[in-house]
Amino acid sequence: MAWIFLTIAGFCEIGAVLALKKAEGFKRLVPSISFIIVGMMSFYFLSLALTEIPMGTAYAIWTGIGSAGSVLLGMLLFKESKSVIRMLLLSFIIIGVVGLKITS
Repeated sequence: MAWIFLTIAGFCEIGAVLALKKAEGFKRLVPSISFIIVGMMSFYFLSLALTEIPMGTAYAIWTGIGSAGSVLLGMLLFKESKSVIRMLLLSFIIIGVVGLKITS
């Protein structure tokens, strides 16, 4: 279950970043509240995952899921750059996350 909790925490992290973007510096109420709720959920599921997964591994995977997902959403929803170098660097994050999972 710990790996499922960690995955949920990572996806909640993506949701929190998306809500934070939409909150426009906490000027919009609903996205601001969404950020707080989803961010708390992210930390809650991360805390559950930490009961079985080593801290360094869990944190790296959690941030990796959040980082990679945020970059992908930025490209898809906010028309951020899809340059070759960004895609290459994004693949390094994904490779690192998968590698940590395989070796844990």
